[in-house]
Amino acid sequence: MFVAFGEIMLRIAPEGHWRFRQCLPGKAELSFAGAEANVCAALALWGAPCRYLTALPNNPIAESLLGVLRGLAIDTQYVVKRDAGRLGIYFVETGANQRSSTVIYDREHSAISLALPSEYNFAAALDGSKWAHVSGITPALSENAFASTLELVRLAKQHGLGVSCDLNFRHKLWRWKPGFSAKQLAHECMTQILPHVDLLIANEEDAGDVLGIHAEGTSIEQGRINPAAYEQVARAAVQQFPNIARVAVTLRESVSASHNNWSAMLFDAPTDQAYFAPLDAEGQHRPYEIRDIVDRVGAGDAFAAGLLYGLHSADHASPEKALQFAVAASCLKHSIKSDFNYVTKEEVAALVSGIASGRVRR
Repeated sequence: MFVAFGEIMLRIAPEGHWRFRQCLPGKAELSFAGAEANVCAALALWGAPCRYLTALPNNPIAESLLGVLRGLAIDTQYVVKRDAGRLGIYFVETGANQRSSTVIYDREHSAISLALPSEYNFAAALDGSKWAHVSGITPALSENAFASTLELVRLAKQHGLGVSCDLNFRHKLWRWKPGFSAKQLAHECMTQILPHVDLLIANEEDAGDVLGIHAEGTSIEQGRINPAAYEQVARAAVQQFPNIARVAVTLRESVSASHNNWSAMLFDAPTDQAYFAPLDAEGQHRPYEIRDIVDRVGAGDAFAAGLLYGLHSADHASPEKALQFAVAASCLKHSIKSDFNYVTKEEVAALVSGIASGRVRR
């Protein structure tokens, strides 16, 4: 059983590549989304047992949300329902070509930001589970949400669970402590969470923003990535937190909003070995070229889910194979509208094997 804790929200997006000023008043697409819930959704769709923990308002919209999760076979029995607090919302415009995608948050006073750690039955939720997953997004919401995340990972280690954390730095969210910049507050909080973590997941910017560990020869704004430098980033993270056994970093080269190159690295600390995926026929690191992105939001969560699934699956349990599965799963997520990764294990396996033409299957 995988357990994930975090905020899930209502996602509002214009159809296609429209902007809000074009479509409102009028139609927009509504769905549910949140980093940790996205991980659970992918795992559940691949047949892995999952339990999701959060706090929600006690209203019909939250019941609809729970119905969606239960429809994916996600266990929601330990979700907290509160009379105070609201459902967070985020708005997203999907970019194209040289126009970036844009996210607008409306999350203040959400139920999970108000809930105290004592309101959750973490001990019961963790009982019988093997792995707990959190991210750096939920602690960014409020002091209470940070305290709850810290309590969950602390109890998870007491119960003997493995713990993964996706740093997921969100500059717009870390605002709840006066006198601290977003990066300062993220560093203060995440360095308390990471001593309880076995698997650290980050994108090409997170380690620099949160831990002050920067990759040489990389310019995110210019879309230039130096993959080899992330081996040293991973080693530096393990030096700061020797409890971390593995560090995974997704590597996105952004040519435009519609064209990204996508790959990842997994560093295994006990063997001091770094793995890259995907690889070409000669075994050299060669990113997937994604030239017609449908929706890139949630790709990092799809990677996290793929890595967790792979590392705990008999078919993909080696670090190398788990990474290949994770990168392929997250590559395919770029073809799926909304945050959940509605792709099958078979589709992921086909891409890993090199079947990438997109031909119709009859």
